[in-house]
Amino acid sequence: MSDALPPGWAKEKLGEIVEVRDFEREPINSSERSRRIEGKPQAELFPYYGATGQVGWIDDYRSEGEQVLLGEDGAPFLDQHRDKAYMVNGRYWVNNHAHVLRGLEGALSNRFLVHQLNLTDYHDFVTGSTRLKLTSAAMKKIPLLVPPYAEQVRIVEKLEELLSDLDAGVAELKAAQRKLAKYRQSLLKAAVDGALTADWRAAHGAPEETGAELLQRILTERRARWEQKQLARFAEQGKTPLKGWQAKYPEPTAADLTDLPPLPEGWVWASVEQLSIAQKYGSSAKTNEDSSGVPVLRMGNIQDGEIDCESLKYLPVDHSEFPELLLEDGDLLFNRTNSPELVGKTAVYRSQMSPCSYASYLIAVKLSPWCVPELVAAFINSAYGRRWVKSVATQQVGQANVNGTKLAALAVPLAPFVEQAKIAAVLSSQRQESAQQREAILRGLKQASAQRKNILKAAFAGQLVPQDPHEEPARKLLVRIRAEGAENAKQPKPRKATKPKKEIAAMVTQLIDVLTEAGDWVSAQEAFRRCGVADGALTDRIEELYAELRELDKAGILAVETVTDAQGRKLHDNLKLLVD
Repeated sequence: MSDALPPGWAKEKLGEIVEVRDFEREPINSSERSRRIEGKPQAELFPYYGATGQVGWIDDYRSEGEQVLLGEDGAPFLDQHRDKAYMVNGRYWVNNHAHVLRGLEGALSNRFLVHQLNLTDYHDFVTGSTRLKLTSAAMKKIPLLVPPYAEQVRIVEKLEELLSDLDAGVAELKAAQRKLAKYRQSLLKAAVDGALTADWRAAHGAPEETGAELLQRILTERRARWEQKQLARFAEQGKTPLKGWQAKYPEPTAADLTDLPPLPEGWVWASVEQLSIAQKYGSSAKTNEDSSGVPVLRMGNIQDGEIDCESLKYLPVDHSEFPELLLEDGDLLFNRTNSPELVGKTAVYRSQMSPCSYASYLIAVKLSPWCVPELVAAFINSAYGRRWVKSVATQQVGQANVNGTKLAALAVPLAPFVEQAKIAAVLSSQRQESAQQREAILRGLKQASAQRKNILKAAFAGQLVPQDPHEEPARKLLVRIRAEGAENAKQPKPRKATKPKKEIAAMVTQLIDVLTEAGDWVSAQEAFRRCGVADGALTDRIEELYAELRELDKAGILAVETVTDAQGRKLHDNLKLLVD
């Protein structure tokens, strides 16, 4: 916000131009709210608001009318792309995580205020490290720009027109983003259940080597590698192999075929351990920002089944765990610990950076050269794999874990090698197209965000709508409003007229007589009419009657039934006497 103000504008601290109504706030925990609303119809409930929006419902209200809620804590104060304030109206309840604000009547529009608060830079006003807080004292020091009131109205109308068009475009981009994510999942599913290459199989006929035959060959090579290592160890130690040493070969865990879906002809289920040459956990050594070292992939570097080379950390080139923990082309990276939603995400390292290592929350699996790692990754990232992760993950303090033993036992589909290559090629092509579409969507969202910011900046620089030199300047308006307020404060406050308690009691008695005579449900409006309360009666009189009715309801003397329409909106109340 520039220091050079447009003609007729003023700059004021928030506390001077906004009514802070935090006295209306009251927190109620979720269990208490649940108890209070249990069994009550939706029409009798009121929104319960927090730092960034509605967080539930409650059976009463403490605030009423149009106001602005600004987060006190828990709001994204330093994220320029997210809102910190929002409008509310009607009857509602606010907890202690949001400030309740109302623009000075006749001087500051609430709609103008909420847009300005969402453009404000909060760096100098919030405190805290993990959970930022905007205290009332700090909030009142926030500078606000105040145009003439009529200009505020024009700005908001134009602003909301432009932002509405922009939001519609953003909604379309996000819908395309969701559609792309669904397409990715359907592609993974088709890849691992054989649907992706169904036509190819039909055209090429039976393979020279089936998946079962390929698995047997992989297992034979696996045993041969173990025997070669054992013989090399005997030779290194200068020992003659003992009789029967081959019998000590540790057989890999076979795939558990329970509840597994059928596979195409020629495919077979195999465990990850059967297909593996090696499996290792990553390094737990402390990394640094020195990019002259070896990059270390962490769980955040696996995104949508791909390796993301942004936000890297490093270990020194001469780190003691190297070269043992350096990745090799084709290594499968499995995220063993993360949130329940993200644990198990998997990608294949394809020498995006070399040399490269990986952190302890990842497991690197080196697969047989006859098993294409992209297909194993596709299975783990598919809906099939996500169900498996959910079934085997253990939970600890908000984190989920799938260890190496469970990963080794995972059953994955193994197709004939030539078909694996075909699937991998189709997946690669489709992923490239999807990546291009995803990048186009992200560019569109970034452009929309930048455009939104530019529109807001123009609005609060006086460049969005023309100024009218004949309108009362904001400074003059504020002086006049404050003078009027000071003058009104000197005047004695009129005493609020109240109905004598005896009169209300008499009306309640008459109401009971009406309900006794009716003997059945009667609309509250009709019952009040028969008691002499006309449609044009004062609101406070009706409220006093309703207060008495609530007491009678609690005492079991009468029942109050709310009648709603098909959308759950309240139409009216019915009354019925329960005792004679």
